[in-house]
Amino acid sequence: MGALDHISDLFDCSGGTSKHKHRKQLQTVEVKVKMDCEGCERKVRRAVEGMKGVDKVDIERKASKVTVVGYVEPNKVVARIAHRTGKRAEIWPYVPYDVVDHPYAQGTYDKKAPSGYVRNTYDNNQYSGSHLARASSTEVRYTTAFSDENPAACSVM
Repeated sequence: MGALDHISDLFDCSGGTSKHKHRKQLQTVEVKVKMDCEGCERKVRRAVEGMKGVDKVDIERKASKVTVVGYVEPNKVVARIAHRTGKRAEIWPYVPYDVVDHPYAQGTYDKKAPSGYVRNTYDNNQYSGSHLARASSTEVRYTTAFSDENPAACSVM
């Protein structure tokens, strides 16, 4: 405990029974909010920047994504955006395409997801994923030999 903490505890007038305050951890909160124009973006930014503990706000309007860095709670950020802007807000439900074992499985693929992302179903426990088998290295080698993304890699021609 530092000297300033000790001095502030001596002059603490809060009257609470706990000696030490519970400090929030630095978090990165990602929220999905539909934004159509610069006005919507500005409204969301002002709603979040006014919160206590917010250090940085990044907005990706095209992806409908708001990233908040600071000493905040995720549920409070979502509630603040929804209340102040009147827009529907939710915790970012997508993960990068590479992280998921089977990105085209039922419940994972989402047409509304931004490019390079799929819906995160492991947190929601919609399916366990254990009933889907991983592709072996032989299968991966054969499927990548005929990839549309790299037509020059075709080993047959």
